[in-house]
Amino acid sequence: MNGIAFVAIAILTLAAALAAATLQKLMHAALSFAVTFVGVAAFFFLLGAEFVGLVQVFVYVGAVAVLIVFTILLTRRDVQDTGKLRWGGPIISIAVFGGLLWAILRTPAVSIAAPQVEALTVKRIGDVLMTGYVWPLQCVGLVLTAALIGALILVMEEKP
Repeated sequence: MNGIAFVAIAILTLAAALAAATLQKLMHAALSFAVTFVGVAAFFFLLGAEFVGLVQVFVYVGAVAVLIVFTILLTRRDVQDTGKLRWGGPIISIAVFGGLLWAILRTPAVSIAAPQVEALTVKRIGDVLMTGYVWPLQCVGLVLTAALIGALILVMEEKP
């Protein structure tokens, strides 16, 4: 059953990523990008990493994808549709995929058993985030807030 689920999720994720790279309308591409994020989260759930899957859903689907959609809606301009397919995104995507596949195939298999680690809990993750990584976490929040304010300033229209 896991093999069938993996193949179904992989097909959905790759199709959504290809659609995000090739669709002409920005809104459709952004929504396809959100479906790609959901597919990646489904992979985490399939691997048994429920916390990382939920973080993927909340942060990327719930925040980043919505921010992209709002940005498109706020900065919408009338763009002339040329009717031509854009091939830059798919070509770059295939090149990156080929490079990653080449690197994976050239890497020797490691047959060393992984060392035992203590169970990962939400409390332990929270302790690490709020002690050792509190400054980077706050800096990322500050940068995202500044980006949102900058986007709002860019789309504000001056009234005569």
